[in-house]
Amino acid sequence: MARAFGIVTSSGTHIKVEGLQQYRPIGAFSFLGRYRVIDFPISNMSNSGIDRIQVYVKRKPRSLVEHLGTGRHYNINSKRGKLQLMFSQNSSENDVYNTDISAFAENIEFIERMREPYVIIAPSYMVYAANYSELLQAHIDSDADITLLYHSVDNAREAFLNCDILNLNKQKGVESIEKNRGSAQKRNIFMDTYIMKKELFIELIKKGKKISSMYTLPQIVAASLGELDVRGVAHRGYFASVTDFNSYYNANISLIDIKTAEGLFNPDWPIYTKTNDSCPTQYLEGADVKASVISNGCRIEGTIDHSILSRGCIIKKGAVVKNCVILPDVVIGEDTVLENVVVDKHVRINHIKEVKGTPEHPGYVKRGDHL
Repeated sequence: MARAFGIVTSSGTHIKVEGLQQYRPIGAFSFLGRYRVIDFPISNMSNSGIDRIQVYVKRKPRSLVEHLGTGRHYNINSKRGKLQLMFSQNSSENDVYNTDISAFAENIEFIERMREPYVIIAPSYMVYAANYSELLQAHIDSDADITLLYHSVDNAREAFLNCDILNLNKQKGVESIEKNRGSAQKRNIFMDTYIMKKELFIELIKKGKKISSMYTLPQIVAASLGELDVRGVAHRGYFASVTDFNSYYNANISLIDIKTAEGLFNPDWPIYTKTNDSCPTQYLEGADVKASVISNGCRIEGTIDHSILSRGCIIKKGAVVKNCVILPDVVIGEDTVLENVVVDKHVRINHIKEVKGTPEHPGYVKRGDHL
C-alpha cells in the first residue's frame, strides 16, 4: 500500500484567468491541444504509486467532472485505488471565505478516514513533472515536519505574480512565505505542493479554522514556521503556473519548442489524459504547417505557424494562424488572419478577417462566439 494519499487543490480566489475561467475551473483548461491542466498533478501521483486521490472542486465543475470520470484513464489501480471528487458548500467564486482550509474542513471526515500516514498536496493549476515517491522518501529521511516544493526562477518581476515565494536559509529551511510582488527577478516560487503527515495536516486545518475563517493553507503553514521544521526542496525541469491569462498563453506556446517540452515529457513518466476516438488530421491542398502542435480530427487547408490546434478544428483555405492557441471545435474561415490569440471552444470566425493580439498582450475570443 502507498504510504501517502494525494490531494489536488483548486485555485484560490486571488487567481483569475480572464475569459477562460468564466466557463470552467483552471484544472479543466485545455492544454497543448490534447491535455487538461489537471492531468499533470494526477499523472504525477499515479506514476508515483499514489492511487487514492482527492480532487477538490469549486464552481462550474461540469467539464472537470466529465473529464475525470472514474479516473481509470489515469492508470489508477482499480481494485484499491480511488479518485474522489470533493465538493465544498461554499462555491461562490469571489467569497473571501471560500478558502482551501474551508474546503478541507468541510470534508475532514474523508481525510480522517484515509489509511495512509502521509499526504501529498498539489495544485490543479500548475504544470510540472515530479516523482512524489522520491520526494516523500526525502521528506521522511530529513525528519522535517513539512516539505514544500519550489522552483527557482530569474523572471519573477514580470512572471509568477499571483504566486507565493519561499525565503530559505542556507540549510533550505523555510524562513517565510510571502506573495511575489515583482520586486526582484530571482525568487523561489512556491509550487503549492506540500508533503506532511496526515495527522499534522488535520491539526493545521483545525488550527487554521480556529485562528481565522479566511485562513489559507500557505497562511497557516507560514504562521506555524516558529514551531514546525519546514524545509524547501528544489524542483528541476519544466514548470508553469497557470495563474493569469498571459501565463496560460505563454505556457502553451513555450512547449511548442522540443527542447523545452523535453523538460516536461518523458517516455518513462507518461502524462495520462482522457482519450477520444477521432480520425487523423487531414492536410488538404494549400495546407502549410510548421513548428506547431496539431491534435487529431482537424482539417487544414490554410497556414499554421508556431501554434497549437486542439481536436476537431477546421482551418479553411487562405487562413493564417500564427502564435495562437486554438481550443477544440473551432472553424477559421477563408482568408482569415489570427495572430497571438487564444480562441476558446466552438468558435466560428467567418466574417471578421483579422484578429490580432501581441505576444505581451495576447487576444481572446470567447467560447461559442461567431465573428
